[in-house]
Amino acid sequence: MTNFNMIDRNENLPGYFSSSWPVECGGNRRQKSYQGSLNAKGSYPKVQTLSSDKWNVMVIKREKGEYFLGGTMPYFFGPEPYGWLQKFNPISLETLAESPKLPCGGHVWCGAIAAHQNGNIIKVNGNFMHSLSANCELLEEKKLPKDRAHNGLLVLSDGSIVTKDCRLENQGNSFITRLNPDTLELIDEPFPLPEGSMGRIASELNNLGEFIYVPGIEKILKIKVNKTSLELDESWAPKYRSINGSQGLAWDGCISDGNIWIMDNGDIQSVRDIYGEEPNGRFDEFKSLSWRSPAPWKGKQRLIKIDLLTEELDFIEPFQKEGGGIIAPPVNIPESKICIAWDSINGSIAGIDTSQNSLKVSWLKNFRPTMQPVVFPESNELVINHYENGEDHIIVLDLTNGELLSKVGLDSRLANGMFLTPGDNRDIFYCSTGAFSRISWS
Repeated sequence: MTNFNMIDRNENLPGYFSSSWPVECGGNRRQKSYQGSLNAKGSYPKVQTLSSDKWNVMVIKREKGEYFLGGTMPYFFGPEPYGWLQKFNPISLETLAESPKLPCGGHVWCGAIAAHQNGNIIKVNGNFMHSLSANCELLEEKKLPKDRAHNGLLVLSDGSIVTKDCRLENQGNSFITRLNPDTLELIDEPFPLPEGSMGRIASELNNLGEFIYVPGIEKILKIKVNKTSLELDESWAPKYRSINGSQGLAWDGCISDGNIWIMDNGDIQSVRDIYGEEPNGRFDEFKSLSWRSPAPWKGKQRLIKIDLLTEELDFIEPFQKEGGGIIAPPVNIPESKICIAWDSINGSIAGIDTSQNSLKVSWLKNFRPTMQPVVFPESNELVINHYENGEDHIIVLDLTNGELLSKVGLDSRLANGMFLTPGDNRDIFYCSTGAFSRISWS
């Protein structure tokens, strides 16, 4: 029998450096869960925020106490954009080492970093892949064949690296590119998908094999990983969206409890503007790119659950307002029988009860999240952002009932869909454009 209930935080993640958080979301299934607890209730958090002109994207961990921050420059017009990597002190946030400017092909998009089992840090940004040492020295550089922004990377169980270019509806088909981790040379020609794809890829490894799941324009696609090639599994391609203008595209999926969980309505107006330019995100002059702009569709925000075996699909619209929208994916927590969904444009977050055959709202709160959260299942804590009155905040909610356990402002004026990362000392690292923070409850 196939086990679809694997928990990434309890596993040794093959292909990665032996670490508790070597890649965004803590693993290829994007479960965003971490061992231990913050015990945030009744403990007022301390905040350190560094302000800069950088687009801070994500933090990953290599050795114990060894943290890296990756990002790009938000030069949507004017100076030539570039990517960068920093090694930093996890207590003081002092920069310990920094990479040279890393080319991105002129594309302005967030990209990703990961700690590989070979000891190096792998970074994708725009249409370039880089390999860097633990001291942020550039080792290898590869210009990717597809001249589009690439929005994420995963390391597969054999150590090879996969990434995907970003495309919206009517922008052609996306491709998955697979590379050798030591040389960054292509293992095979880029694999053509039958649809374009906006969201980041996730993957599942079990006794049936290794599979990559891709959110497409209409369907969720399943790609079988072979030794030197990729193969489309045409027997599993559930349709989550009809092209009728009422719902938007899906961001990343969360593989959990035998299902893949997604939210649609992700190609908000600012994302359409960025992907509509060549290079992506480069404009002749200043352009407002606020995620607060009205949604380009009328549909309510949906949470969608799809069975990994049967393709059975269920969805729920937890929020009453039309024109919902998000810039980050949901998270399912099987230990709590709760899936977390939100509507960033209209401002609401919900805990969805997954204990029965059909999805139902367990709790609903008037917070406005935008980013990739972290969950602590052992203590039933959800950590996510909340944007209000022109400032971003970190909040901690009880997973079972939505109770606010902790809230603190960050002195961050911009919220986006970036990543939270758990630290070793009851702390969380926060990334956004112009601000990088450590929040600690110790």
